[in-house]
Amino acid sequence: MAARAYWKGQIRLALVSIPVEIFSATKSGAAIAFNQIHEPTGKRIKYEKVVPGVGPVDPEDIVKGFQYEKGSYVLVNDEELEAVKLESKKTLELTQFVDYDEVDVLYYEKPYYVVPADDLAEEAFIVLREALRRTRKVGVGQLALRGREYLVSLKPCGRGLVLETLRYADEVNKARDYFRDISDAKPDEDLLDLAETLIERKTADFDASKFHDRYIEAVQDLIERKRKGATIHPEEEEAPAKGTNVIDLMAALKRSIEKPGAAPASEDKKAPAKKAAAKGAAKAPAKKVPAKAAPAKAAPARKRA
Repeated sequence: MAARAYWKGQIRLALVSIPVEIFSATKSGAAIAFNQIHEPTGKRIKYEKVVPGVGPVDPEDIVKGFQYEKGSYVLVNDEELEAVKLESKKTLELTQFVDYDEVDVLYYEKPYYVVPADDLAEEAFIVLREALRRTRKVGVGQLALRGREYLVSLKPCGRGLVLETLRYADEVNKARDYFRDISDAKPDEDLLDLAETLIERKTADFDASKFHDRYIEAVQDLIERKRKGATIHPEEEEAPAKGTNVIDLMAALKRSIEKPGAAPASEDKKAPAKKAAAKGAAKAPAKKVPAKAAPAKAAPARKRA
């Protein structure tokens, strides 16, 4: 069965209109759904829609209402909402173009695939796609989807285009409110070299299929064990130790490079490491890891746009 288009309309660029269809690019992953149960009887709790003084009501009698003051509502039906005139309900007009990496990742919300609606639209569709690709630009416009108007971006994706809904400025918290207490201190160069080496060691092509939801799997295992009558004994997780010493960080980074994934040393083993590291630091700067044990120093990280 062919996927159903999420939206049908046209992309407009000046005097050029391109009929397109939009499809959701994502789907819901595995999820565990729990019901609320009345423990003494083991029966499921159900909910009814009721009106005070009236009791349960039929779904056919329920309409939308906007409360403009306490206890007073303006009633609106679906036909009236559908009749609201908004050009972006059928047309996505590209009103601006920005550099490919100019839109902060915080604004991106949900992706959709965009394809030409028919063979006649394909030529103009391909021209727009390749023009965006060559200029490394992203088209920006607004589009009405199911009850609200979204800010959206449009960019090439393989043979097609990807439309992504964006958050408006007032929907994104200002980063400075959270980062202002972080100091402007420059990191120690030796520590930075070790961190870069570790990053280089773990660098690989991204493959989403290698990752899976371990929490869902663990909950499914828990449910299966309880279903078979197993007694569960919850274990308290030990809080990870917080490192505050630069020498500890140096030792931890070195151990990470020598034995990737190794468990942290116990507290009684840390003391000699601290002492040795401190002694070495007093005589001379920490030595870099030999070429045999680690790859060449990685290039400095690029600055964010």
